[in-house]
Amino acid sequence: MDEDTRYEAVRSRDGRFDGVFFFGVTTTGVYCRPSCPAVTPRRRNVRFFATAAAAQGSGFRACRRCRPDAVPGSAEWNVRADVVGRAMRLIGDGVVDREGVTGLAARLGYSPRQVQRQLTAELGAGPVALARAQRAHTARTLLQTTVLPVTHIAFASGFASVRQFNDTIREVYARTPSELRALAPGRGARRPTPTAGIPLRLAHRGPYQAGPVFDLLAREAVPGVEEVTGTPGRRTYRRTLRLPYGTALAAVDERPGNRRPSSGAHPGGWLDALLHLTDPRDLTTAVQRLRRLFDLDADLYAVDERLATDPRLAPLVAARPGLRAPGAADPEELAVRVVAGRAEAERLVRRYGTPLDVPCGALTHLFPTPAVLAGAEPHGTLGALTAALADGTVRLDPGADRDDAEAALLALPGLRARTVAVIRARALGDPDAAPPGTGVPDAWRPWRSYAVHHLRAAGWAEEENVMEKDMEKEMTWV
Repeated sequence: MDEDTRYEAVRSRDGRFDGVFFFGVTTTGVYCRPSCPAVTPRRRNVRFFATAAAAQGSGFRACRRCRPDAVPGSAEWNVRADVVGRAMRLIGDGVVDREGVTGLAARLGYSPRQVQRQLTAELGAGPVALARAQRAHTARTLLQTTVLPVTHIAFASGFASVRQFNDTIREVYARTPSELRALAPGRGARRPTPTAGIPLRLAHRGPYQAGPVFDLLAREAVPGVEEVTGTPGRRTYRRTLRLPYGTALAAVDERPGNRRPSSGAHPGGWLDALLHLTDPRDLTTAVQRLRRLFDLDADLYAVDERLATDPRLAPLVAARPGLRAPGAADPEELAVRVVAGRAEAERLVRRYGTPLDVPCGALTHLFPTPAVLAGAEPHGTLGALTAALADGTVRLDPGADRDDAEAALLALPGLRARTVAVIRARALGDPDAAPPGTGVPDAWRPWRSYAVHHLRAAGWAEEENVMEKDMEKEMTWV
């Protein structure tokens, strides 16, 4: 997109581009999302930015009407497999807060200076600024949804000091933390304590076919770690999460009322979620992992537009606009489950899973780590996989190189190419993965994962036994 095209998106308040770019208004000093309902500024007063961090670095504060920090993430980081895309996924997962720029660079295989240069050249902000913008959003969420003390929120959000926290909040939101908390919607109501959970709205752009996603999660659910309750259209998915600082219980609702027209001409919406965290510092990481699981940052306008050009897929896309390609809340767990199968995964949880200190209904355990499984059952394909995950031979984290990960998986004894394709699509979130030998054409690039979901949802190729009969242990696509 050139700047004239971006300005047209701003003039039409086009919600399709929320999170894709931001614009700052020089006369007001604020930056907004494209669908902001405020009066459209004159073209000469508008500057465009690839990230919220770049806008903040240029001296703009977040608009109070459209809350640009709450938009879905850019779908570009899901698609791109280069260093910038991998870096953005790692920053979203909180790596800079936990390991610093040096840790981020080490995971990417570059020097800190190279990472800084590439991010700044393309996005207008380096890794520290990008992480800072994310910390500010986390802090606003905690301020406005919990009664945690402000000093606790400062460190839970990843800030090194209360002073740094206060300065950042004032700069980004033009309010003190206390003033920002007072502006919370429903501020007269009693906000929940951390033990009651943190309520969240997980935003997405465009339509969202929640039914197939919850169908998949219900079929795959491993007792003790996950469950899906309720009836179709009003289900709740719950699971345990192992996070860098602690653990969490997450619940995400499938609610037909969650969709609403955005302020622009195109629909958007959210999924309601509730997080119970043993350590609030894990909020950002937990949210990002749920977003990947539910594929909330995808640009389904681009996906559907591309796939609809094929006469075989056009009626399927028309029947299910916004069909998602679910990912994984824990990539290593997903890989183990793909190889082991659901029944075996349940046995592994019962035998080697970590019991919760306080079980919550049917949720009783954390899924066992690869290191535990590699030590307990080191034989066979599963043992080779867990050992490779434990020692780093295979990396499936958000910044992993997809081609390198695929090559390392294929080198393990007993892993078939179609099994690896499932891991690549789900654990690594590759939107262009497809099982080999199934006739999925290159013409559907870069969205072959979504094409396969459409075909499966339509009952495609039962006679071909693409996943279920031919590979009974492997997970289905939809």
